[in-house]
Amino acid sequence: MAEAVLIDFFGLKLNSQSNCALLKTLNAVQYLHATNAKFFYIMHCCNLRCENGGEHGDSELEMISSLPALPVGFEVVSNSSMAATLYIIKQKLDEENLSSITIMTTLQKKALMKVFIDQLFTDVYHFEFEDLPLDLGESHIKESIELNTVTNQELEEIQNDIKTYLRSLPGLKGELTILTSSLIPDTFIHGFTTRTGGISYLPTLSSFNLFSSTKRRDPKAVVQENLRRLAQAAGFDSEKFHRIKTDHANGVWIMGKKEPDSYDGITTNQRGATIAALGADCLPLVFADPVKKACGVAHSEFF
Repeated sequence: MAEAVLIDFFGLKLNSQSNCALLKTLNAVQYLHATNAKFFYIMHCCNLRCENGGEHGDSELEMISSLPALPVGFEVVSNSSMAATLYIIKQKLDEENLSSITIMTTLQKKALMKVFIDQLFTDVYHFEFEDLPLDLGESHIKESIELNTVTNQELEEIQNDIKTYLRSLPGLKGELTILTSSLIPDTFIHGFTTRTGGISYLPTLSSFNLFSSTKRRDPKAVVQENLRRLAQAAGFDSEKFHRIKTDHANGVWIMGKKEPDSYDGITTNQRGATIAALGADCLPLVFADPVKKACGVAHSEFF
């Protein structure tokens, strides 16, 4: 059962005559989910892409926010893009440690919403979709896709929307910091990151998380943005970035040979390649051989 309900009002042209239908919808949603859901979030902006191009977007938001009988527990969340709005809601869900979510939207927008969810959430969350019980008439619904599919162009637009928003977020806990060792010669660009400067807001991962997992609440898109910032600061190509695939054993991947399914170490003599060992309660180790111009990283257990 849903712990929280997201109500998608994106793409709706609203006016003062819509108040009655809106209130009926909100009351119906609360009645349907009152048993388990304590949090109800109304997502609204001026069109499907939530671009700030409509003339009436601000007045519509003001109308929704000022409904005289807005049910208790409902909160309006609106921003300059769908990505921003969903990410703000995600933060609210994480603050309450909620994972079972119902999204109420129209059939025409379900496919687009699923793409945003896949990009911004992980398997920790369980989403169910329900039809939005809203009758405003066809004249109140702006242009939207007719088929419940997403084109490659729409997918690219959604991914760019998410990347643009995440890039706009400030670094948390201070500036991005890279520690280096005087024992490693300048031949090798190297460093150890700290927790500062990333955008991961979850307490256990904050802020410079570089590991994505379906079992964590930090989505791959956030980890990729942290990596982009690291690559920019350290001067390496994020497309040639290779991290260990930890299984807490003694496997090593020698780059140039077939990559194993899992390994706790990497060695390479390839120019331009960046290798990394991630660590939490385990130690990341860096090796450098200036004679053979080879280097390696390892994830080391300690007891």
